[in-house]
Amino acid sequence: MARHVFLTGSPGVGKTTLIQKASEVLKSSGMPVDGFYTEEVRQGGRRIGFDVVTLSGLRGPLSRVGSEPLPGRRECRVGQYVVDVTSFEQLALPVLRNAGSSSGPGQRVCVIDEIGKMELFSQPFIQATRHTLSTPGIVVLGTIPVPKGKPLALVEEIRNRPDVMVFSVTKENRNHLLTEIVTCVQSGRK
Repeated sequence: MARHVFLTGSPGVGKTTLIQKASEVLKSSGMPVDGFYTEEVRQGGRRIGFDVVTLSGLRGPLSRVGSEPLPGRRECRVGQYVVDVTSFEQLALPVLRNAGSSSGPGQRVCVIDEIGKMELFSQPFIQATRHTLSTPGIVVLGTIPVPKGKPLALVEEIRNRPDVMVFSVTKENRNHLLTEIVTCVQSGRK
């Protein structure tokens, strides 16, 4: 039976919006929910990068168009975006570590949006994600990219786990998936 729930689909199809809505429904039903999501950063109507935003409201840059890496750091680039691995790790890693160490009875939901090329520049993130997926009492609600080009090892590992349910989000079904996602997350905690 699936314990973890992941959404996949084309960029811009609404995965993050679904994750945010599902998080709110789960919180209002009394489930502890923590984690992070990625959000587009726009300037003058043009996307200039992405921020990582924790569910507790902390925010920092994940990537920016054509920005230069800080001196002494290797450049991590996905297309036109330079990834700020340090900023990402400062926000994402504490959330993942706290998910596994939270005391108290019952299950918790850990939101990981997303596990993609930018995030996978961080080895500590890869290790923390694997640990979170293996920790009893944690249900992961996350997003993964549609496979294209060279497979991403962690994404394929997640896709092939027997305890993972993957929903493909499309423009046609995105408005009808919320209830099914929430039900799946709630049943994964039993």
